[in-house]
Parts: sequence; structure tokens; C-alpha cells
Amino acid sequence: MKDWQNHIESTPDVLKGKPRIKNTRIPVSLILGYLASEYDFEEIIEEFPDLTKDDIKACLRYARDLSEFELTA
Repeated sequence: MKDWQNHIESTPDVLKGKPRIKNTRIPVSLILGYLASEYDFEEIIEEFPDLTKDDIKACLRYARDLSEFELTA
């Protein structure tokens, strides 16, 4: 499986820099919200046909990496 960086980007000129699925305006937070609401991958793809299962998996890996972030002094 490819790293989440291959699927997610953040640029200041789109969605005020919020992380989003590459080449879309679909924020990672929206996809995570759907997953938290117990939508399965197929239901999310029905709502957003431009997404792939790998895009959705990348959102989960991105969230995991953020949760493991350690602040160093």
C-alpha cells in the first residue's frame, strides 16, 4: 500500500490549507466524519465517485500518523 502522501495534499490556496484528497476539494476531515458515522467504503464512494478505496485508506493512515505525532522541545 502506498503512503498517504500519495493521496493527500494541503496547499494554502485550496480549502484554506486543509488536508484534502489530491486533485479534489474533498477534505480528509469529511471522509473521517463519514467513517466515524459508520459509512462503509462503498457508501462513501457512492457519495464521492472520484474517490477510491485507497484514498479512503489514506485518510485513515493520515489520521493514525497525526495521532502518533510527538512534540519535541
